[in-house]
Amino acid sequence: MKTGLIGTAVLAASVALAGCATSPGSSSGYGNSGYGNSGYGRPANCYDCGTVTRIDTIRGNSNPNVAGPLIGGVVGAVAAKELARRNTDSEGRRNVAIGAGAIGGAVAGNAIQNRTEGGNVYNVHVRMQDGRTTVLSQGDVSGLREGSNVRVQNGQAYAY
Repeated sequence: MKTGLIGTAVLAASVALAGCATSPGSSSGYGNSGYGNSGYGRPANCYDCGTVTRIDTIRGNSNPNVAGPLIGGVVGAVAAKELARRNTDSEGRRNVAIGAGAIGGAVAGNAIQNRTEGGNVYNVHVRMQDGRTTVLSQGDVSGLREGSNVRVQNGQAYAY
């Protein structure tokens, strides 16, 4: 009787464990096509997920540079006037130095303003999983290209 009871318990355990087993290609396992995965590298039913369809490059700042050259020109003229005052007695040489300092300062100020405000802005066109389309303007598209799977958060597209 003891042997029959043990045999029945082993048989019941085998049947229970067989129900939990999955084959390597089964869709209910933990493989590539498991729970929450549509099989294409992005979560199923993701409201803020999509695919990049196009990326347009737009010039960063279309406003003309005024502040940089103006401030740079004033600083350059003042510095040149001080240097010329100390190094020459000629009024003509002082005026030439002030003019050259103003021009040099304006060029430097323009370059500094371009560097600090510069950079491009990109319009990233995204087709969302639910069929909507959206265009996002962002300054950095590193890791993104046409066909990239993205998640849209806070007005930015992020690759995943």
